[in-house]
Amino acid sequence: MAKKITTRAQNFSTWYQDVIDAADLADQSPVRGCVTFKPHGFAVWENVQQKLDRAFKETGHRNAYFPMLMPESFIKKEQEHIKGFSPELAVVTHAGGKKLDEPLVVRPTSEAIIGYMMAKWIKSYRDLPLLLNQWCNVIRWEMRPRIFLRTSEFLWQEGHTAHESKQEAEQETLQMLEIYRKFLVEDCLIPVFTGKKPAHEKFPGALTTHSLEALMQDGKALQAGTSHNLGQNFSKVFDIKYLNQENKQEHAWTTSWGVSTRVIGGLVMVHGDDDGVIFPPNIAPVKVVLVPIWHNDNEEGQVRTMLDDCFKSLTEFIDPWQIEIDNQHNLRPTERFFHWVRKGVPIRIVIGANEVKANQLSIVLRHNRQKISISPNEIKSCVKNAIKQINKELYERALKFRDENLTRTDDYQEFKKIIKNKGGFVYAHWDGTTETAEKIKNETKATIRVIPNELEIETGRCIITNKPSPRRVLFAGAY
Repeated sequence: MAKKITTRAQNFSTWYQDVIDAADLADQSPVRGCVTFKPHGFAVWENVQQKLDRAFKETGHRNAYFPMLMPESFIKKEQEHIKGFSPELAVVTHAGGKKLDEPLVVRPTSEAIIGYMMAKWIKSYRDLPLLLNQWCNVIRWEMRPRIFLRTSEFLWQEGHTAHESKQEAEQETLQMLEIYRKFLVEDCLIPVFTGKKPAHEKFPGALTTHSLEALMQDGKALQAGTSHNLGQNFSKVFDIKYLNQENKQEHAWTTSWGVSTRVIGGLVMVHGDDDGVIFPPNIAPVKVVLVPIWHNDNEEGQVRTMLDDCFKSLTEFIDPWQIEIDNQHNLRPTERFFHWVRKGVPIRIVIGANEVKANQLSIVLRHNRQKISISPNEIKSCVKNAIKQINKELYERALKFRDENLTRTDDYQEFKKIIKNKGGFVYAHWDGTTETAEKIKNETKATIRVIPNELEIETGRCIITNKPSPRRVLFAGAY
């Protein structure tokens, strides 16, 4: 019998881990903070890769790969950068049985090593823009690991580009932010707020950082992706120069941007219910599961004939490896159904003796348990329409939850009560100082998530200092 999943109301944190276990997504490894991806979980990441990789290439970016080890001196060159990452660094001091002359850092991110290589490759304005991306793993030694959300080793993509001007770099930063937003909204069905991070929350060494913030069902925010305009900070440190069109030497303007496997955690926490994970069709490792049921040899032959016809029809618009045939004939039908509920498969199609006799297919949607009966020749149109319905309803459900948990306040005491009791995003005025932001964080654990692009701008006064505030910002407790 499958282990019972803790409900979200009982303990959201335990529910999250139970759902991951029940869906067979990942498992802990012998090294604390490092995760083993099971095939069902890694298939989610593969779908994320395919969607984003295509979008990157359509905008002129090309994939490359850079070493995971870099000299310690590289990461120390940009002081703000090393200050931001030093507590999380993994350092190699010995190799080949000998102590190294200089320790090597396992990449926490690749600005340093890529900056070094860009300086070798860029000589003229004709070499610009240089638009690179890499899919890789990074190490950031996490003190409180949590599968997908915060792990010592995680998978991600990191884009790195170099440009002739500040304006081009900013355009690149915003272009990638929009690619991420579109992916999260249209494929992951996760509504997000986008915008700048305040200066004290930006990426170490960046000129500006833009972020995408989503709301989980427990009222906490999740940073789903970031895009950084690095200005000329890294190009000056690593001497990334080019000869401009006036035959003068200039430093390039660089950017970096990334999305990681924490998006899988976001999918679980935004869409899951008390029976397990619910995957959006565009990201689901399995889009459709076919469940054949028979009780004797005669029924088996008839069911298999209908099963083969259905599979063939579905492969006309769905990749064969995203269609699963359930062969767990040793289990009762209800157990077989619930197995796929827990795995989050969007559409289940039951083909049994009754369906053969009636020349009907029984289709069940995962997100709302809706049951549909159709004739076999309607399977293509029905499944296509079901996918559209699931996409629409999952996104609208997540958007409704987010908007119902977005609160405006001008009173700090009310602010504290909201954060403590309700959670969610709180839209409030802030005087722009790090000191005030730190005071709020220390007293409530809420941080400024983003200065949102999507919400109205209005002047007011800071909820703590009463000093003038040019606009509200989004606060929330966060992962």
